[in-house]
Amino acid sequence: MKATVYNVSGAKKDTPALLDRSIFGLEVNHSLLGLAYRAYQANGRATSATTKTRGLVRGGGKKPWRQKGTGRARVGSSRVPNWRGGGVVFGPSGQENYSVTVPVKMKRLAIRQALSAQAADGKVAVLEGFSPDGKVKPTLQLLGKVEATGNVLLVVDQKDQLVDRATRNLPGVKAVAAGYLNVFDVLNADKIIITKAALQSVSAWLGEGPAAKPEAAAKKGRPAATTKGAKT
Repeated sequence: MKATVYNVSGAKKDTPALLDRSIFGLEVNHSLLGLAYRAYQANGRATSATTKTRGLVRGGGKKPWRQKGTGRARVGSSRVPNWRGGGVVFGPSGQENYSVTVPVKMKRLAIRQALSAQAADGKVAVLEGFSPDGKVKPTLQLLGKVEATGNVLLVVDQKDQLVDRATRNLPGVKAVAAGYLNVFDVLNADKIIITKAALQSVSAWLGEGPAAKPEAAAKKGRPAATTKGAKT
């Protein structure tokens, strides 16, 4: 797979970048992508909707009328669900758990397939470097030069405060660190701009090559894997 390369100033280079086939050249499994997409939405779902049962609605402690002799149906409270102003049956309580668990291998495979689908459509471009100094105007000009319109996903190696300040107020632009890629952002992007440093991080994270060295994992803030039973 190949992708267009732009330099730091946004000028297009003649030589395209070669993308890792194990990440950007896979066959898409739409069932897997759909599962990962729905899982991302479900795990971010807020459980803020709540209703009151008949025991939580204020009032209704007094029996509306006596049990017998009135000719009307017996009732013990004015807050029963079939009365106006009563409680709700089987409503949301705010304690629901909508999370969906997807195995790590399946999740990473789904991200690779999503990147492969976007690369096949020509929506992936490589940027040699991105140093906005926290300013919005240069970032907007750079995105215009690389022909990034619509929903733009800017993938950087490390998302610091300067990158956040330069992109958070731009409509349709989302900056994300390479280690936080997900199927939802990738599939919803009209253009994916990934820096060279971020491309290396993605290859080390999602690639099928040898495992990353312990010192590389430590630089990323992750604990290095140790052999079971080995001395530390």
